Amino acid sequence: MNPCTACITKICPSGKQPVSPKTVTEADVVAFAGISGDFNPVHINEEFAQGTPFKGRIAHGMLSAAFISTVFGTRLPGPGSIYVAQSLKFKAPVRIGDTVTAHVELIALVPERKFATFKTTATVDGKVVLEGEATLRVERRE
Repeated sequence: MNPCTACITKICPSGKQPVSPKTVTEADVVAFAGISGDFNPVHINEEFAQGTPFKGRIAHGMLSAAFISTVFGTRLPGPGSIYVAQSLKFKAPVRIGDTVTAHVELIALVPERKFATFKTTATVDGKVVLEGEATLRVERRE
């Protein structure tokens, strides 16, 4: 077995999906706006957001997507993995107070390139709020 294949299958046995729940707070939205520079009023101004199709403020989509990165950087594949690509489809809004659970599932390996591809989703109360696919470079760890 290739070292990369052995590494991934050891970290994430077939069928096991690490998850990472996080409740979105007002502080998270404000901090993300400051860090990203995305001060779209749909995220930070309730009066403005009431006039949108969402009928209230929503968290930044990329804030929810960042919770997927948390799983990759801390659990699967974990420290030392390198994010190479991510596709995303935003399916539903996330609001302050929602608990977002990020899910990742290993779907393919390219051992000769040390790449692993994962199905990525995030849910709120079981409803998919975003989905996509990610590719990571995985270095062998002992």
